[in-house]
Amino acid sequence: MKLLRLFIFVLFIGLPSLSGIAQEENIFFLHTVKAGQTLYSIASMYNVSVDQVTKLNPGANEMIFTGEVLRIPQQKKSTVSPLFHTIKTGETLYKLSQTYKVSVKEICDLNPGLNAENFHSGEVIRIPSVPSNAKEVPQTKTTDTNTATLQKTEKEVQTPIIEKYKEMHKVKRSETVYSICKKYKISEEELLAANPTIKTQGLQKGDMLYIPYPAPPKPVEKIPTDKELFETNRTIAKKTGSIKLAVMLPFKEDSRMVEYYEGMLLAIDTLKRSGISMDVYAYDTSSKNIDVLLKEKSELANMDIIFGPRDKALIKPMSEFARRHQIKLVIPFTSKDNEVFSNPFIYMINTPQLFMYSTVYSHLLKQFSNPNVVFIENSVGDKSKEQFISGLKDFLLRSGVTYTTVGDGASVENMAETLFNGRTNIFIPTSGTHVEMIKILTKMELLKRNNRSMAICLFGYPEWQTMTKEHLKQFFAVSTYFYTSFYTNSLLPEARRFDKEYHNTYRKVMEDRYPKYGMLGYDTGFYFLKGIAKCGSRFDEDINRLPFNPVQTGFLMKRVNNWGGFINQKVFFIHYATNSEVERNDFD
Repeated sequence: MKLLRLFIFVLFIGLPSLSGIAQEENIFFLHTVKAGQTLYSIASMYNVSVDQVTKLNPGANEMIFTGEVLRIPQQKKSTVSPLFHTIKTGETLYKLSQTYKVSVKEICDLNPGLNAENFHSGEVIRIPSVPSNAKEVPQTKTTDTNTATLQKTEKEVQTPIIEKYKEMHKVKRSETVYSICKKYKISEEELLAANPTIKTQGLQKGDMLYIPYPAPPKPVEKIPTDKELFETNRTIAKKTGSIKLAVMLPFKEDSRMVEYYEGMLLAIDTLKRSGISMDVYAYDTSSKNIDVLLKEKSELANMDIIFGPRDKALIKPMSEFARRHQIKLVIPFTSKDNEVFSNPFIYMINTPQLFMYSTVYSHLLKQFSNPNVVFIENSVGDKSKEQFISGLKDFLLRSGVTYTTVGDGASVENMAETLFNGRTNIFIPTSGTHVEMIKILTKMELLKRNNRSMAICLFGYPEWQTMTKEHLKQFFAVSTYFYTSFYTNSLLPEARRFDKEYHNTYRKVMEDRYPKYGMLGYDTGFYFLKGIAKCGSRFDEDINRLPFNPVQTGFLMKRVNNWGGFINQKVFFIHYATNSEVERNDFD
């Protein structure tokens, strides 16, 4: 009795924890941090606040790491807002549709980035919300027509009892239910159902038993695989007719916007000569109410693609317009907007710094397999590269790569003490200013001259390409690298060709600023318009497979999540080699 009481007590105190587990699944889901994501971008992605995420993940406001798993508060059930679901091991697309009582197509439509390859445990997807009074969605099911007809007939016509049984059996000595069932290849349940007295009286020698016909095999329901379901519900590629495109920029306010448009027109002209038909519309957004413009210009709703805007304030209304009419929206300039995390029609060209940083870190160890990294600490306290440097140091340590630090006031002799023979010695300043670079270049030249047998190089930042003309000789001398998502110079054949065509067409030269907007307009126009012409409705799946040789801006469009848009994550390493050649190292 005591043992029974103890068992009941243990069971009773265990119930709250089981209930707690069920409750947790309703109040949060799990998100695995990916490279380039911040706490703010993750919160924005799920339409919750940073405070809500921090409350479930103490310490996350200080630092999060790639691969870390965070608890994200689940939105309250609504007939409008979809739910988020983290795929668990063993779950399938078919099983999820059954669990949430929604169709497979609804899940696929809400998650355009989802496919058979990335449907795996840990991946977060959106699930359509359904009203509480919604009827259960019928699922695809294999039905045996003959069996269904037979069942219907049996209900409608009561046949004589003798027709239900195959034969009679007289029980012999030592026979059992098991041996009889085995003899006639029927189940014990079938024998007992035909002879219910066996349950109460048992088997006696001489008893007469009804032997039923073996039950017909149950129809096997074929559950489709994830690959089959995605193939069935994917958009069928279709060829596009004449491409309708619009460019929406403040032409009157900013001459560089005109330059961008002029570069795009050169790309359009090139594509038209190859047989691609396009209808081009341009709209000036200078001092215009964007909502009024979108409403007044009814033709905008029929566009295949829109390039713009420049101003961050215009992104949200244009994003909503693009989603409503299913128009691709290419944002060429700003990198500081979160609409891309929830709108699958957005393509952000200017890579956000944190996405770029994580790519640079991995590329660095691809370029230099066994580096000796030396950071040159800025003495003035420039904080502009603080986030890049702290992230790089953390990445190096987690990758098993050690580093040392010297001050920017260190002598050449002090810098020489940090060198390792047999390894590539990479010096990375913690500031990207022109003043700091001048201070370092002279010392680096002496260091390299005094240690000719050593592999020594300087690694820096995108803004260094604006200083190329002034320091080109020194860049070559010290084997300078810098990372960037855009690059051009007059030594490259593509740049020379474009400069000549631009000058011949418009009788002027582009502004000497980086990036050059004329080249940016050409690259974005050529890349996206050719992609639409070649890929049609399969643009998102196939665009990165098309060969493309940029004049200035490279593209590697990656979807930020299964329901959001794309961010350009292309990063080059530019190398001014000691043989006076400029190399653009492409890692993809």
